[in-house]
Amino acid sequence: MAANTPLWTPSEAQIASAPLTEFMRAAERASGRTFADYHDLHTWSVAEREAFWDLVWDFCGIIGEKGETVLADGDQMPGARFFPDARLNFAENLLKKTGSSNAIVFRGEDQVERRLSWDELRAKVSQLQQLFVKLGVKQGDRIAAMMPNMPETVAAMLAAASIGAVWSSCSPDFGEQGVLDRFGQIEPVVFIVPDGYWYAGKAIEVADKVAAVAVKLRTLRKVLVVDYLGTAEDVAATIEGAEALETALQPFAAKAVTFERLPFAHPLYILFSSGTTGIPKCIVHSAGGTLIQHVKELRLHAGIVEGDRFFYFTTCGWMMWNWLVSGLSCGATLLLYDGSPFHPSGNVLFDFADAEKMTYFGTSAKFIDSVRKAELKPITTHDLSTVRTISSTGSPLSPEGFRFVYEGIKHDIHLASISGGTDIVSCFVLGVPTEPVWVGEIQGPGLGLAVDVWNDDGQPVRQEKGELVCTKAFPAMPIGFWNDPDGKKYHGAYFERFDNVWCHGDFAEWTEHGGMIIHGRSDATLNPGGVRIGTAEIYNQVEQMPEILEAICIGQDFDNDVRVVLFVRLAPGVVLDEELEKKIKAKIRTGASPRHVPARIVAVTDIPRTKSGKITELAVRDVVHGRSVKNKEALANPEALDLFRDRPELQS
Repeated sequence: MAANTPLWTPSEAQIASAPLTEFMRAAERASGRTFADYHDLHTWSVAEREAFWDLVWDFCGIIGEKGETVLADGDQMPGARFFPDARLNFAENLLKKTGSSNAIVFRGEDQVERRLSWDELRAKVSQLQQLFVKLGVKQGDRIAAMMPNMPETVAAMLAAASIGAVWSSCSPDFGEQGVLDRFGQIEPVVFIVPDGYWYAGKAIEVADKVAAVAVKLRTLRKVLVVDYLGTAEDVAATIEGAEALETALQPFAAKAVTFERLPFAHPLYILFSSGTTGIPKCIVHSAGGTLIQHVKELRLHAGIVEGDRFFYFTTCGWMMWNWLVSGLSCGATLLLYDGSPFHPSGNVLFDFADAEKMTYFGTSAKFIDSVRKAELKPITTHDLSTVRTISSTGSPLSPEGFRFVYEGIKHDIHLASISGGTDIVSCFVLGVPTEPVWVGEIQGPGLGLAVDVWNDDGQPVRQEKGELVCTKAFPAMPIGFWNDPDGKKYHGAYFERFDNVWCHGDFAEWTEHGGMIIHGRSDATLNPGGVRIGTAEIYNQVEQMPEILEAICIGQDFDNDVRVVLFVRLAPGVVLDEELEKKIKAKIRTGASPRHVPARIVAVTDIPRTKSGKITELAVRDVVHGRSVKNKEALANPEALDLFRDRPELQS
């Protein structure tokens, strides 16, 4: 397909039916203006933030008392206060719908399948709320969960939010120290865990880990063990202060859920930075900021409406879980999957999509690339006629990945590459269902977000690489960091580079179409000869090659400069010989530029990644330079770091 031709253009019918179009008409009525396109609407949403966010509240049907003021101290970042007089409850807004239709469909890798209606979900939330109150949980207390992505996790979060407790979660594959590094900082009063989980066809027990963690979380009043493997009672019996969840809930009959309406800025979630460069930062997000940002993104950018069947492949340790759960606010059915996306084959998620008539299929760029390299063709093997949108995040989706979605998965599909992060529990740039999709590009900035790209001098640049920034305050900014009373760590993380401007740490570039390309994290940017290069530009080239399964690239300090080192994991039977090295370098030289060509190419058998599947360039860089990696517990496969230590290829 020609570079000047979009991969996909929405039809007139698709544009007309998009909630974004309905919102644009509402914005025109409210503002007395006419918007020619999405760019016009976005410009207004940033210039008139009060009018925009006020309209989002009404259009998306947020339940609560809005108050008179939309934005106070709007020129301060941090310091701006959105809806300072408002009162709302996050859980009340997610549990608006009632009835016998599915609220949640859960599929576990072990072929367990469960369905909860909206009424059944409410009943479970009611029982959990009563249990938490009996345990003395009050507003501001923390409830921590080390859980699979299953219905009980969603219900427990909603019960916590209903009474104003603060929710924090991670996945059960975290090691003991990884759990303590996170939850040890926030002093939870309740700890929710499974009896085990399934992965790659194996039942993995966690009783010993739970016992070791629980004894060190000295603020705990109760450990609740959720039954997944059928051994919850046995596991609970081995842990002091533990009880099987179903046993603990037996005294409580379901009744109407009570929703405590609290200030807009009341804390809802504590999320954690990946922690690969030190102990994880505890990022505190507000109930109101999270809610209004999520409903805006889900309704307007993702196009989620009542009755949709909404899926994102995620663990409970990744912000995409929080984003997914907010789909309940739109009246959508959540499709939850827990386990390996490649067991027993790479078709398992497409099987789920086919069987459940999925409408929104969310996954990672890595998954799409793995499906492509496995030469799977869901377009011919599965009925994906109901799937309206495929969304990709976690890392930049390569141009080859973009093309594969349309060639190998579905022709007529809105491919929404999205990017934001744990820091804002949402997106800075994401899908726009009324605009074309161009290869390799995220479609546009989020409504209400003054997203830009700045050079090192703090000047905006177009079609030139620079720092991703947001120049005006927005509701989804964190309240702050936990245990950071003077805000010093919070300020240092985002506002030190440019005063009163959010600097996100992504290396980005506006395109001629008004879209954006993310070139990787700016703190992992390569600087050979003083020229900044994004690692994603190199991955986009080498990962097209069938000989290479995946790659990781770092800058090595060498001879008073920085040289580019590329590590590659090869396909079975492939050897990194002189011929393949030449082929790799030629591919990078012609596809990117001569400056992108690595000085060294080294074969490795594994590449370290975080629990959410992101490769860890900074950890590899530290190992290559002989520095210690401060928090190996954040890694899914920390043993892989040894493959990069003291490599003779890098000594000269």
